[in-house]
Amino acid sequence: MVARIGGPGEVLSQQQITEFVRGELDAVPLDGKSVCVLVPDGTRTCPMPLLLGAVHTALHGRASRLTVLVALGTHSEMSEHALAAHLGYPAGAVADRYPGLTVLNHHWADPRTFATLGSIAAARVADLSRGMLREAVPVRINRAVLEHDLALVVGPVFPHEVVGFSGGNKYFFPGVSGPELIDLSHWLGALITSAQIIGTKGITPVRALIDEAAAMVPARRLALCVVTGPWSRTQQHASLRSVAFGDPEAAWAAAADVSAQAHIKYLDRPVRRVLSLLPAKYDDMWTGAKGFYKVEPVVADGGQVVIYAPHITEISRNHPAVSEIGYHCRDYFVKQWDQFSGYHLADLAHSTHLRGAGSFDPVAGERLRVTVALATGVPETVVRSVNLDYLRPEDVDIEAWSADPDTLVVPNAGEDLYRLSDTG
Repeated sequence: MVARIGGPGEVLSQQQITEFVRGELDAVPLDGKSVCVLVPDGTRTCPMPLLLGAVHTALHGRASRLTVLVALGTHSEMSEHALAAHLGYPAGAVADRYPGLTVLNHHWADPRTFATLGSIAAARVADLSRGMLREAVPVRINRAVLEHDLALVVGPVFPHEVVGFSGGNKYFFPGVSGPELIDLSHWLGALITSAQIIGTKGITPVRALIDEAAAMVPARRLALCVVTGPWSRTQQHASLRSVAFGDPEAAWAAAADVSAQAHIKYLDRPVRRVLSLLPAKYDDMWTGAKGFYKVEPVVADGGQVVIYAPHITEISRNHPAVSEIGYHCRDYFVKQWDQFSGYHLADLAHSTHLRGAGSFDPVAGERLRVTVALATGVPETVVRSVNLDYLRPEDVDIEAWSADPDTLVVPNAGEDLYRLSDTG
């Protein structure tokens, strides 16, 4: 069962959104129940103050306890100042805006964070992955989810390089999960390849693995899955095209249908070069790599993607192994597995996602379909050491490149997916 308002061509008013959220939550028997609200971090565009305000209004005085848990995956923890701006309360005074609300980062690096739900057997993993993987995986989750009667996901749905479309149960796994399932799910996506899975509707093998794990959560699960619209300069937040409510599987599917129409842009022919202009919310290449994922499908063979982000100064603050591994195609790792099997699979997956399609032969070496250049604040020596090309940001003439018919300039890159049309 799922309820939805809006659609791909609509922009919902704040009144429509708040009335929908209130109406749907009023119908859920939550009196005296504790609620854990899982939300995205600041790397996802979403009008969180509007949505959290509507949820808090609907639940305050009914729920016995209300906790917000930021689903960081393995992203950096948000500071109190950043949390306040993201969720819409005065820094250091969450009770002034949301009485009775507790806000928690997901402390993914602390083993004490997690409780074990069980495991998924190797044979079942093989079934879910369509034979690409066969190994058992423990299912661990932030224990805060288990300490509440209801887990409510509140967040956006976008085309996603690992799972097809983000959102829904992805807020549990990998959002607040232990590292084992993060590694396995990301590597499964890498084996499929980002270009093949990104923007794929329906239950991809990665989505099937995530749903299998989420079914083990003992708390009741519900979700408000939203699809963002254009940024409002006057209101200083993203608008919403659609909001869906129901169990996470159904709400996510309804939102993904809208996102597929709203967040995928089609070109009639491939381009020689793409310039991805990254917003400030991506503060290292671990998060900023979305500027490549979302445009790879429209780049011609031998073409180039330039990621422009002078504000980014490091590859990854939380995943130093990426600087050791460098960026390579999938087969570079698969065909030299003895050399790389000791690394976290999520690190290897991130490497392949930013490097894109290619091949590897022990004699001929690595051949890559497109080149990737960073025009960032990362030093040239570091950029070249991780197998990427380097451009000085000051040498990128955005206006001139925009006038080049063989160049696609993507503002606010990282969320909309670019694909070739059937005639491209």
